[in-house]
Amino acid sequence: MFDQMNKVCVYCGSSSGRTSDYITYANQLADVFLSKNIELVYGGASIGVMGALANRMIARGGRVTGVIPKALAEKEIAHSGLTNLHVVESMHNRKMMMAELADGFIALPGGMGTFEELFEVLTWAQLGFHHKPCGLLNSNRFYDQLISFLNHAVDEKFIKPVHRDLLLVSSDPALLVEKMENYSPIIDDKWISETET
Repeated sequence: MFDQMNKVCVYCGSSSGRTSDYITYANQLADVFLSKNIELVYGGASIGVMGALANRMIARGGRVTGVIPKALAEKEIAHSGLTNLHVVESMHNRKMMMAELADGFIALPGGMGTFEELFEVLTWAQLGFHHKPCGLLNSNRFYDQLISFLNHAVDEKFIKPVHRDLLLVSSDPALLVEKMENYSPIIDDKWISETET
């Protein structure tokens, strides 16, 4: 069983999406974090799904740490009401700091940046660089096709089943966090030599 998650990094969009359902799911995840005294670590913006998630946490007394590059502080509109806000030099610095601060990772709906962040921490887990749980909140069935594609990649033997299982998936925020809390990392030195690239 995984050690207690005190801080979870959430990757999500600076857009709000086509329907209000995406904000609803973000609010539900915030409520789960609040009920478990989990601190949010995220990209530091005040807009989109990112902003909604942070706002819900702050409004109900939660702790929120944002990490944003200088170049995006104006474009993504850095949130001014966070517990902590780190303004860093680059996207690389942003991702590294968020990963170091967090005890686990969750991707909500988002765009290219969200996908890239999710797959980076998944790759690090596959290589054994960390043993933290990685979750996918399938809000409004947003990730159905991605989940199907990952399963297809397993069938085609480009991803090993043990590596596919690194990504914990649920459309229920409470169930996803429960899966992450019950996650048992597989520590196997053979992973690196057997990794498919």
